[in-house]
Amino acid sequence: MGKHLVLQTDFGLGDGAVSAMYGVAHMVSDEIIIGDLTHEIPPYDIWSASYRLYQTVKYWPKETVFVSVVDPGVGSARRSIVAKTNSGHYIITPDNGSLTHISHYQGIEEIRSIDEVTSRLPHSEESHTFHGRDIYAYNGARLASGEISFEELGSIVTMDSIERLPLIEATCNEQILEGSIDVLDIRFGSLWTNIPLDFLKTAGVAHGDQLQVTIYHQGKKVYQNIMKFAKSFADVNIGEPLVYVNSLVNIGVAVNQDSFSKLYHIGTGTDWTIQLRKAPKIIFE
Repeated sequence: MGKHLVLQTDFGLGDGAVSAMYGVAHMVSDEIIIGDLTHEIPPYDIWSASYRLYQTVKYWPKETVFVSVVDPGVGSARRSIVAKTNSGHYIITPDNGSLTHISHYQGIEEIRSIDEVTSRLPHSEESHTFHGRDIYAYNGARLASGEISFEELGSIVTMDSIERLPLIEATCNEQILEGSIDVLDIRFGSLWTNIPLDFLKTAGVAHGDQLQVTIYHQGKKVYQNIMKFAKSFADVNIGEPLVYVNSLVNIGVAVNQDSFSKLYHIGTGTDWTIQLRKAPKIIFE
């Protein structure tokens, strides 16, 4: 194994929960290298957890083990699972939709169910509310260190039996591009869509062109403007909106040095959709 273990939770760092996960992992092996994806997923936000895995997993070495714990159903009948992705990474997580984006955009080779009774931190049997420590970090460290193999973690489950969140496919019809606003560039408030750059190329849009941007919430138009398709934020003045290519080579919408999300009260998820089209040239005489 690669001996890398990467943790993601909605726990925050205000108490000892994340530190306890680190401690359990190091009790299993001092040789593994632990990293943090984020611990600032909004509480119970499975959608964000799923997207952040999609954003991050492929940039780590093969055989890295990811532990993602956003688990509003902890202690219930929901399964604990481990997935091997097509890219050769491993993800241990509750079966609650956290694998949605990885499964859809990058692919999963195999999934196994972890036995929560037998495969857990010794002497933790009476605790049913901290599976992040007792099952996920513990088994993640065992897998990363090579103490146990992927196959030994549990029995195979069928791909179509896992929980998936609904997704909206991006479309390109008659030079009208449509998709969903999947997530925010949180610190800066930019909108990340699922519309790939290739769609703009197909529509004949080049850097410097003007685009009409329309945003809908549950089908109702809540924002419309014409803005530049910029190569970088510096291509527009401070306070001006722009369309740009984000780090996943999908289309983003932003305001230079301000938060688009806060300014216009725009959210994320399948309730929020966006339409782009090339704007007609306006000539002033």
